[in-house]
Amino acid sequence: MSLVTLHAKVQPKRSYLRTLALLSFTGIGAYTAGAVAPHPIFAFIAPRPAPGPPADPDSPESLAYAASLEEALQSLPLLNSLRSQPDADKWYEARPYKRFPEERRVNNLTAGALRGPGKLAIIPLVRSKFDESEAIGFVHVGRGLCGHDGIVHGGLLATILDESLARTAINNLPDKIGVTANLSINYRAPTFADQFIVIKVRLLEKKGRKVQVGGRVEDLRGNVLVEANGTFVQPKYANLLSNSVVKQAMGEPETAQSPVLLSEGVPPPARKS
Repeated sequence: MSLVTLHAKVQPKRSYLRTLALLSFTGIGAYTAGAVAPHPIFAFIAPRPAPGPPADPDSPESLAYAASLEEALQSLPLLNSLRSQPDADKWYEARPYKRFPEERRVNNLTAGALRGPGKLAIIPLVRSKFDESEAIGFVHVGRGLCGHDGIVHGGLLATILDESLARTAINNLPDKIGVTANLSINYRAPTFADQFIVIKVRLLEKKGRKVQVGGRVEDLRGNVLVEANGTFVQPKYANLLSNSVVKQAMGEPETAQSPVLLSEGVPPPARKS
């Protein structure tokens, strides 16, 4: 057997070994990268286990967690960038439900039943234009708000959008009282739990007792997660009602122009039985 023939027989085996080694290293590298920063599809198919919301929202651990989230909120680059924009003096900040009466809060969905670590741990922060034509809200959604584990329930996102759109709409109605007449929602991407989301709302049209607004939910990177349009109307009997509780729920402009203090951002303790 000649050397040429021997080389021809050995060469495919060496090439096979090189290919096998390359595939092995590639597989190990992909596994390592996936373990450190898993692709969203893996988080959707096999979410990482997480403990449920604590039973006592007023425990020292729960209050400390809420305080840490409030600190993280105040440190968000996007929020601080908005506060430093040239037109910042045309906007005001409010904390919905901050001054909501306790007797009302305990029977309210978002301010009461869904308030606490692992759910809506801190009250929202909203930046609104003084002319009420536009608003940007920041909300933290916890792991206990999921439909599919790790993915925020679509109904919860619809509720957040309904309240966010309603705030802008009601502020544009004559007597500042309104109800949802229509709400259409398009879900664009999964909203992963345990993150801050941004709700952007814009006034589209107002005519008498009817207001149309549009909005969307984004993550902090600007990816659109949900889009919505809503129509809100003022009841004919609105002039017979008091809008003081509505104002407390929506949040009014803070008296100071400085950011809301940490202690003010933590939601009020749940009433003990």
